[in-house]
Amino acid sequence: MDMTTCLKSLLLAIQQYREGRTAQNAAQLQKQVEEVSRLKCDQLLSSGQILPSDCVNGLVELAGNPNTSPILTSSIISLLAQLACDDAGWGILHNSYNLTSTLASVIHYHSATPGEPLVLQCLQVLQKLTYNTQVFQSTIYIHELITFLVTNINSHNDDIIIPCLGLMANLCHDNHSVQSHIKSLDNVKPFYRTLMNFLAHNSLTVVVFTLSILASLTLNEKVGEKLFDAKNIYQTFQLVFNIIVNGDGTLTRKYSVDLLVDLLKNPKIADYLSRYEHFSACVSQVLGLLQSKDPDSAAKVLELLLAMCSVSGLRSLLCEVVFRPAGPKLRAGGRRQAAGVDGGIALVQWLSSPVEGAESCSLQTLQLLNELLEEALAAETLSDFVLSFVEMLLPVLLALLKGLDPAGGDAHLRKYCHRITHINSLLLILCAEDSTRSLVSRQVSAQLCFTQVETLLSCCHSSSPLTCLPPGSDNDLSQVCAEALLRTLELMSKLRQQVKDMETSFYRMLQDQRIVTPLSLALTSHHRDRVQTGLSLLFEATPLPDFPSLILGESIAANNAYRQREAEHSIKRVAVQEVPPSGNLDSSGGSSRSVHSLAEKIQNGLELQDHGKNSHVSEIINVYEHKLSAFASKESGLQDLLEAKALALSQADRLIAQYRFQRAQAEAEACKLGSLLKEAERRREDLHVELSNQVLEVERLKADMEELLQHNTRLQQDSEEHQALKEAYNALLNRLNESERLFKELQSSHNLLTKQIDALRKNHEALQQKHEKIASELEEREEEIRSLNSDLKQRNSDITGLRGELRSKEEKLKAKDQERRDLEETVDVLRKELNKTEQARKDASIKASSLELQKSQLETKLKQKEDELNKHSTMISMIHSLSSGKLKSDVNLSL
Repeated sequence: MDMTTCLKSLLLAIQQYREGRTAQNAAQLQKQVEEVSRLKCDQLLSSGQILPSDCVNGLVELAGNPNTSPILTSSIISLLAQLACDDAGWGILHNSYNLTSTLASVIHYHSATPGEPLVLQCLQVLQKLTYNTQVFQSTIYIHELITFLVTNINSHNDDIIIPCLGLMANLCHDNHSVQSHIKSLDNVKPFYRTLMNFLAHNSLTVVVFTLSILASLTLNEKVGEKLFDAKNIYQTFQLVFNIIVNGDGTLTRKYSVDLLVDLLKNPKIADYLSRYEHFSACVSQVLGLLQSKDPDSAAKVLELLLAMCSVSGLRSLLCEVVFRPAGPKLRAGGRRQAAGVDGGIALVQWLSSPVEGAESCSLQTLQLLNELLEEALAAETLSDFVLSFVEMLLPVLLALLKGLDPAGGDAHLRKYCHRITHINSLLLILCAEDSTRSLVSRQVSAQLCFTQVETLLSCCHSSSPLTCLPPGSDNDLSQVCAEALLRTLELMSKLRQQVKDMETSFYRMLQDQRIVTPLSLALTSHHRDRVQTGLSLLFEATPLPDFPSLILGESIAANNAYRQREAEHSIKRVAVQEVPPSGNLDSSGGSSRSVHSLAEKIQNGLELQDHGKNSHVSEIINVYEHKLSAFASKESGLQDLLEAKALALSQADRLIAQYRFQRAQAEAEACKLGSLLKEAERRREDLHVELSNQVLEVERLKADMEELLQHNTRLQQDSEEHQALKEAYNALLNRLNESERLFKELQSSHNLLTKQIDALRKNHEALQQKHEKIASELEEREEEIRSLNSDLKQRNSDITGLRGELRSKEEKLKAKDQERRDLEETVDVLRKELNKTEQARKDASIKASSLELQKSQLETKLKQKEDELNKHSTMISMIHSLSSGKLKSDVNLSL
């Protein structure tokens, strides 16, 4: 079953259940809700279709009805939570369908049983629904919800404490009206005491929620000054950083980051953090979270780093942590931390991460790099690691510039333009310094920028006006494309002197008539940076001959007229809708309240007229209620139609302005084409004359070519004779080289034999000298051995004497011990003598051990000397035998 059929069945089941709240209709509605829950409902809320809107309106109305069964209400709330698949979906449920008031009413109706699963479910959905969302004090049942939360937080009910604290943190965040209401409660002091006690809770989630609530309520009061004073703030920093790094999950990390971001908004606390001694180590650990593949955690970490960059004292410290090489880093106090994470590389990885949902992380990373590199380049000396990081970063940035899919739709084009804007802003920051500008100029080419501008210009002119927002909106696709285009042109202007062909491409683009649209949008923008960029480009383009200044003036006038008409229509729409400024209440809620008030008036009037007609009063009221609800639905339909007509009118005005602009552009192009046609005719005549000259030149070249062929034949014959002579010369040269090589080999062998004879003669003389020296050393070694033996005997006698002295000392020691027992008064003197005696015994034992060691060493030396003596005697005998043999041979030769 497809989505449309399921939604129609669901809408029919809702209407049947409204008409009759029977068990059968409730079961049918429960079944339809479960069937829709099993389908994929992505982007259903933001589709803008009537059928899903009616279904959601009916479900929200049934969920807020106290007569609906809790099981059915729970299923409806689960389906609504499933439909809100992203932040935009939660925002639609909060703003358009007023789901916050509905869930608050459900909690109010079941406040007597706070542990009921339906109440817990409503609290959990409300926590997601109100995260980073402004909840007005005028919202229905908001006061009852706050009272319920305060009561249950004070009750210390562990099952409900975490969702209550999380929801309370959301309601208090940046909401002065809710904060004032909480401070005006009678039981606010016990509430504060309970929150103070929760700071020692064993759950990190409870601690984070509690700190968030206390920061929102007491940060600028005396209680907050005591809680976040100089004594406690550093412990708070360490606690928050530990929770961010080692938290229970993404939810805890998300609220911890929000808490630290809120604390940084206080200048005093920001100054404390800049002087925090463990700041670098904590930021290194936080950067380590970027190593994970979770885009939600990475997004919160990047949000925290961006908030730190907004504090001038922290930005330089953050640069030092990010732009330092990976390696072991030291914590304060000398303790070694784990291997440091290279924060720069982690940021670069998120630029081109393939993880789903990483697009927002990529944009946040670009914004962070903008801040950090701007700070790093503003320093007096630029570190080598920053330069190497920029060199590594540039290929990644240029790779991100390629990736536009024309068939991807407006959403893809919007993301692509945002990415280009941030990348070009980063490249412009790098161009502010000479060293980094040279790196950028080596990587960026004129063709890349030219292709980028062409693509953006085609996107600016191909986007349908019906799918765009008004030009005054920051999210308008044409505004986004125009900003990306202007950033690219500004980058081309910066690099036009350093990059080849960049200046030509830059001036060529400025004279393109399509540049009028983005330039006019920039000049009429309410952003100062865009206006300044547009003015700088206009200053460059005005002297150019083909710059369409008249078309630019018409476009600017059309944009201003459109803005004026849009402002008038918006005033009329506000007057018709009469939206109360205190809250975002939807039309369905106002219609239902008006229906109920009219029904009460009718009922009161009938009671006054006739008390005896009570049996017919309910029927009359039901009839009027049905009629009034029908009128309310028609009124809402007319209201939607009026808004659609106003939107269509604004779009028609925009189409007229664009038609006028395109007409002027077409006329200018027609004039330009006429001039081009005349120029083409003149060039055709010139080319005809040039062609006849070329024909004569070809005939002359043919005759020259025949002469060259004959000359080439003669040269080939000469070349063959030269080749034969060259071969004969090479053969003779080879024979000469071979003869020289043989001569050199014989000469080297003769020299080698001569050197060997000299070496043998020197070796014989050295052996004779060595023999004499060994004989003398042998006699000296025998004398040393005899002296060592006498010393050894003397040492043995000394050791015997020392052992005797040791025994006598031991006997004296026993006598001293006996005297100590007898004479208690002289115990100190005896202890000293005992220590002296013990020290003498130790010295004696040390001397004995050293003598024994010397004895073993002498014995080892004696054995070595004997071995050497044997070797020497053997060598002497060999020498004698050799010398005797030589003498005999000499005698025989003489004979």
